[in-house]
Amino acid sequence: MRKSFLRRLLSTATAIAMLFVTVGFSAAAELRVGVDTAFVPFEFKGKDGKYTGFDVELWDAIAKRIDVDYELVPMDFNGLIPGLTTGNLDVVLAAIFITSEREKAIDFSHPYFRAGLKVMVPIDNTDINGPADLKGKVVAVKTGTATVPYAETLGVEKLTKFPNIDQAYLEVATGGADAAMHDTPNVLYYVKTAGEGRVKAVGADVKAAYYGIGLQQGSPLRDQVNIALLEMQEDGEYDQLYKKWFGTLPE
Repeated sequence: MRKSFLRRLLSTATAIAMLFVTVGFSAAAELRVGVDTAFVPFEFKGKDGKYTGFDVELWDAIAKRIDVDYELVPMDFNGLIPGLTTGNLDVVLAAIFITSEREKAIDFSHPYFRAGLKVMVPIDNTDINGPADLKGKVVAVKTGTATVPYAETLGVEKLTKFPNIDQAYLEVATGGADAAMHDTPNVLYYVKTAGEGRVKAVGADVKAAYYGIGLQQGSPLRDQVNIALLEMQEDGEYDQLYKKWFGTLPE
């Protein structure tokens, strides 16, 4: 009888604990989702003053599927991963390459976008045709990105780092740098829009890798996010979103 009572007591205590966990999770404040302040076409402020872009719409679709509320927290790229490790952010999306070094500090979702690095030069430049030609040149890059350690291996004369990639591009367009290097989708977007007639992209993609959604280590959201990503790829929603922002279907 004593054992039966103890079993009932343990069962009741377990049920109460699970109830508190469930209530605590559902009643928790909305997720804080960090995004870059300006990384067209992945995240940027639209004409209506609201943030939009491929990453922003991708997360919104995922959030609906896993039934969570969230708040976008725009910040400089360099502050996103520290925001996760200090617990100030729950999720980050900003075209973040999945790397072994970053995986030591945070967890990543399944890959959701393949991209490489591309060189951009003034429209009239004829002596830079790819990364191998950057030796002895002044190269503009964005602080904290995967481009920085790669560019440091190329023997450049000077690596000029900017907190915002648009500043790096402007440095090239105005003659302050010989070239810029950044993620291919963003370089090509700039060449076709703000930089049209002033700059061009040269050479093949290098250091191709994958973007992932960043989460706190051990986050219970990771499995939910991964399932939502797979569902979007299976039912066609991912393809529709990709075509909307890049004009083609993913390869």
